[in-house]
Amino acid sequence: MAYYHSNYSRSRKKKSKFGKIITSILILIFIGLGGSGYFAYQAIFSPNVWVSEEKAEFAIYIKPTDTFDDLKTQLYSNGLIIHRANFEWWAKYKKYNLYMKPGMYKLTNGLSNEDLINKLRSGEQEPVRLIFNNIRLKKDLAEKISNLIYTDSTELLRMLNDSVIAAKYGFSTETFISMFIPNTYFINWNTPANKFIERMNYEYRQFWNEERIKKAIAIEFTPAQVSILASIVEKETQQNAEKASIAGVYLNRLKREWRLQADPTLIFALGDFTINRVLTEYMSLDSPYNTYKYRGLPPGLICIPSISSIDAVLNAEDHSYMYFCAKPDYSGFHNFAKNNIEHNINAQAYRNFLNKERIFK
Repeated sequence: MAYYHSNYSRSRKKKSKFGKIITSILILIFIGLGGSGYFAYQAIFSPNVWVSEEKAEFAIYIKPTDTFDDLKTQLYSNGLIIHRANFEWWAKYKKYNLYMKPGMYKLTNGLSNEDLINKLRSGEQEPVRLIFNNIRLKKDLAEKISNLIYTDSTELLRMLNDSVIAAKYGFSTETFISMFIPNTYFINWNTPANKFIERMNYEYRQFWNEERIKKAIAIEFTPAQVSILASIVEKETQQNAEKASIAGVYLNRLKREWRLQADPTLIFALGDFTINRVLTEYMSLDSPYNTYKYRGLPPGLICIPSISSIDAVLNAEDHSYMYFCAKPDYSGFHNFAKNNIEHNINAQAYRNFLNKERIFK
């Protein structure tokens, strides 16, 4: 019996020791799993995007041709990712490289890898605030837009000069640019040229509402003709307060079948926008935009007019002035005259001012 009891005790001790070992192993496994789970949780949901407090947010741009490596280069070069390995691990796990969507995305401080990947995968990009003004030529418009959204300037310019595309929207190539109303728009950064034009056509139709159409009809103008005259007014003065007065002068001349004799149209025809003083020798230039030589409106716009200039034509002052001349100062305002005698006095005063300021061309 003693022998049996001794063996039994030793057996129990072995089993107890083995059990402790198994228990210890299991505990270590659970601790390891728990630790791994904790670290995985941290890698996925902890803040991993850093943006300086001064900027508050940082815009990244993903082109249609970009790869995941291109995105990483952009993120890393701007110091936006805190733990790169965690970001790459989670992006790979979520197969982000298969779901990349182009666009402009604004990142804020404290985004987790989960937040960041979901944001980029969703394609819910931030629209770009698009503003264009002070545009003279089509190429200027194409360059300006291509600097604001991911649109090829060469392709956009080609479309602006395409008579078939212009006709599709009811314009000639000379008047097509009048469809682009200077304003503030919100548009996706990766909008291609054709979609940009479609969007501008939509905005144009909203702008030319029933009220504006009625006003254009009242002066026997089409919207395109309103824009042509507005482009001349735009280049005559930057003073909104007198735009309607200048528009009234030009309408009076058109009614009497006078030549407009607008200096800005001649400068446009010459193609030299550094000219500060229109000389008599310029006036013989043979161009449909030379309103010293040809009656009526020129065939197209000499710039994209602002809304204030368009509305100035639609709400032109009803007066009897036939002339205007810049005041002999740098105010940007003009003196108006009803007859040639008054105008000659104003014009001579301005010529004397230019001579005094040594402005000869």
